[in-house]
Parts: sequence; structure tokens; C-alpha cells
Amino acid sequence: SGCIAWCNVAAPLFRTQRAGTIVGISSVAGDRGRKGNPAYATTKAAMNTYLEALRNRLAENGVYVCTIKPGFVDTAMTKGKKTFWMIPAEEAARLTLAAARGRANVRYVPRRWWLVGTVIRSIPSFLFRHLNV
Repeated sequence: SGCIAWCNVAAPLFRTQRAGTIVGISSVAGDRGRKGNPAYATTKAAMNTYLEALRNRLAENGVYVCTIKPGFVDTAMTKGKKTFWMIPAEEAARLTLAAARGRANVRYVPRRWWLVGTVIRSIPSFLFRHLNV
């Protein structure tokens, strides 16, 4: 993925400098294997795990890695879709920068998506597969 390619170049540089912040933009879709778009959810789940591993590897070198999990953002990908809690891209960018400055390891953008993620992750698989989420 593009995220991994960029991070594989940035991480050694930041490690050498013993400072820096890497911000990875993932998605709430990576929290569970939703039936609607399995490939997208899978790539985001992989990205979440990669960023966590990178965070663990670089922490001792003073490098900070932040995973951002946005909900619905008004972009070309969501154009024409009717979704709840859609936010403008500018707001998502502002919240992302605030999370990175605040040293959050993982941040849902906006934060209300944390509740959705928590509920979705707590549903047992035998029930989740019947939901249309």
C-alpha cells in the first residue's frame, strides 16, 4: 500500500533524527470485516496493524505514530452517497492535525465515531454477519 511505502521511507529517517510524527489515515471500516466492501475493510485493518507495529518500534526513538480513523468525509469517494455524520474534508483535516499534535495513538475523527467503533467491535461474529453495516 501507499501508506506502507511512505512509512518505510520516513521511519528510518525519523528514527535517525530521534524525532518526528507519522500520521496514517485509516478508516472506521478497518475495525471489522464488513460485508459491503471486504477489500477496503481488509486494507484498512492491515494499515491499523502496521501503524501499531511501527508505533511500537519507533516509540523508544522518540518518534510518534498516530492512526486516524475517520468516519464519513465529504470527498470524491462519498460523492452522492447519503450517509449520516458526514463532515467536510476541511474539518476532518483540522481534527486530524489536532489529534496528531495531542499525541493520540489512535483517534476517531470526529470522536463520536469511537462509540460506533466500540459498539461494532463488541458485536459477536454470528450476529455481525447478519447486519448490513
